Amino acid sequence: MKHPSLIGIDLGATNIRVARVEDKEILQLKTEPIITSKNPSDLIDQIKKLTQFVITGAERAIGIGVPSVVDVDNGIVFDVQNIPAWKEVPLKSILENEFKIPVFINNDANCYVLGEKYFGKGQSEHSIIGLTLGTGLGAGVIMNGKLISGENCGTGEVGMIPYLKSIFEHYCSGQFFEIYKQQDGKHVYKRALDGDLESISMYKEFGKHLGNAIKVIMYVYDPAIVILGGSVSKAFQFFSEDMHNAMKDFAYPKSLNKIKIIQSELENVAVLGAAALALDGTRKLN
Repeated sequence: MKHPSLIGIDLGATNIRVARVEDKEILQLKTEPIITSKNPSDLIDQIKKLTQFVITGAERAIGIGVPSVVDVDNGIVFDVQNIPAWKEVPLKSILENEFKIPVFINNDANCYVLGEKYFGKGQSEHSIIGLTLGTGLGAGVIMNGKLISGENCGTGEVGMIPYLKSIFEHYCSGQFFEIYKQQDGKHVYKRALDGDLESISMYKEFGKHLGNAIKVIMYVYDPAIVILGGSVSKAFQFFSEDMHNAMKDFAYPKSLNKIKIIQSELENVAVLGAAALALDGTRKLN
């Protein structure tokens, strides 16, 4: 089935990316470094400008993924991690007034799992965990084919669960290499690709921690599939075996035999996920 034309907007760690998406394809993409001034309206103006650059007037909706807590119903963004000036921004109403089409906003992990559901490896699944392994650990949750955001947009915050000396996020994201190995994760990955045994050993340890996190996810959500995305997931070949080994003591062997844990292959997943949020939102309106 052909999807309508949509706008996907990703507010990333350092860049804002705006794309026009039609039938699973990015037809136009614009990227700029995020304006981080003390005036919150400066970034709003930047979003408007970039959206004007790609929009044609035929789009059905706009979807926006942000690394923060969101009042999903009212489209209010709170305390964006990388944008100190954004303490409480009614972004939905601002952009709807500007562009006269529906705007849907959610956190980036929720957008990611929707991107996999509509455009990626989750298209044939009804219970999906999209696990983002990047500068942090996030999870988007789809149950019975529907995104579950929770009362405070907090469903899937598995990274905040206490684990060992800290929390899962410190062991199952890029922070693991910084905190416990005093290493830059990007450099560890490059060395692992070159066959460096010490770097590969770090990933094996990382895999054990991730396997423990996925066991918790299985106990709580019992998904059919876990799709790993984010920058650290690129090293899947180095941590996959140890991740699976750490899961062997899961209490329900049949569930363990059925679960699929795979690496995302979706390119430009952030803006596609935001477009998928818009697509999901328009379907609920109809």
